[in-house]
Parts: sequence; structure tokens; C-alpha cells
Amino acid sequence: MSLPKLVRFGVSVEEDLFQEFEEMIAAKGYTNRSEAIRDLMRDCLLEEKLLRNKEEQVVGSLTFVYNHQIRDLSDRLTEIQHFHHQEIISALHIHLDEHNCLEVLVIKGLLKNVQFIAGKILSEKGVLHGKLLTVGFSEH
Repeated sequence: MSLPKLVRFGVSVEEDLFQEFEEMIAAKGYTNRSEAIRDLMRDCLLEEKLLRNKEEQVVGSLTFVYNHQIRDLSDRLTEIQHFHHQEIISALHIHLDEHNCLEVLVIKGLLKNVQFIAGKILSEKGVLHGKLLTVGFSEH
């Protein structure tokens, strides 16, 4: 198996931007700038691809915090998850304190469906904070 051909290129940036970038990649444990820039390019290209094609297969993690004392909220959230049991492939539930719970759902399917499910959950009254992170993948 041959290695991919590498292309060298130069980039000019403001000194303060460069310094911030250097600090960030050091904090993340990168051993060289090239790998950090490659990762940024991959992330940017994938994000752009997903913005253009809602039919793309993705897997997402939906993390959200909610107040379990809100009337019927736990039941409504469970009902949504059961209705979408084919897309929600894993769930983690954590009691943060006497009022709040954190859930992490792993959701797999078409981007538009994953976003719909996440939106349905995050828009429930009593859900305090939440974020969906998706990554594309191919089942081949």
C-alpha cells in the first residue's frame, strides 16, 4: 500500500492568530502543525458536505441537560426515544443533582432525520441545554 502524495503550501497569517494557533495545537497535543491543519481541513470539508446534503448518513451524539421535576418531561423524552428506537442506538442517563439529569443519545441515520430527532428533544419544555454533534460515515 502506497502512501498518499503530499503537497506543500505556504500560508500567511497575522502573528497573533499564528500564536493562538500554536498554543491551541500544543494544548491539544499535536506534534506538528501539518497534522493540525489537515484535521481542520477535514473538519471544514465534512461540515460543508453535510450542509449541502441532508441525505448524508451520519452518526450523532446529542447531549442535553434537563430538569426531571418538570411535569411529564421524563415521560415525553422517553416516548420520543421509543418512537425513534431504530435511529437511537444508545443512551446514557446521569443524575447530576436532585433536580437535573444529563442524557447522551447516539443517533444514527440520515442527517435530516438525526437533526429532526435532536430538535424534537431539545425543544421540549424543561430541556435546559443541549448540543448535537454529527460526523459523516459510510456503511461500506
